[in-house]
Amino acid sequence: MSEQWIEQVKWDEKGLVPAIAQDHKTGRILMVAWMNEEALRLTVEEGRGIYWSRSRNRLWRKGEESGHVQKLHEIRLDCDADVILLSVEQLGGIACHTGRESCFYRVLNEQHEWEAVDDVQRDPKQIYATKA
Repeated sequence: MSEQWIEQVKWDEKGLVPAIAQDHKTGRILMVAWMNEEALRLTVEEGRGIYWSRSRNRLWRKGEESGHVQKLHEIRLDCDADVILLSVEQLGGIACHTGRESCFYRVLNEQHEWEAVDDVQRDPKQIYATKA
């Protein structure tokens, strides 16, 4: 199989590219993360959202702790070849570590304050409870 598809991605100086996860039915932006070449390859191979965690400095399979896996429907590359768009089905309906559907749950209101407008669907303490 040709490697041309992955060679066409413009990686930054750290070997990363931003990746936007979007709900495949509604079009809502769920989250933004980063991918390295391995994460992109594995996303294609496994059919699920896999990212590079800059804070953990390792691969991160979305849902590995929470169970909120992203089932891949389509991958797109933008016109400059420096942003990946993943069309996904968010299993469990929660993409954000705060327990909300989307990481983009705050809106700038008329008072120029960030206002949370989406409800927490599940308490993060329940999602990430340590297992004994």
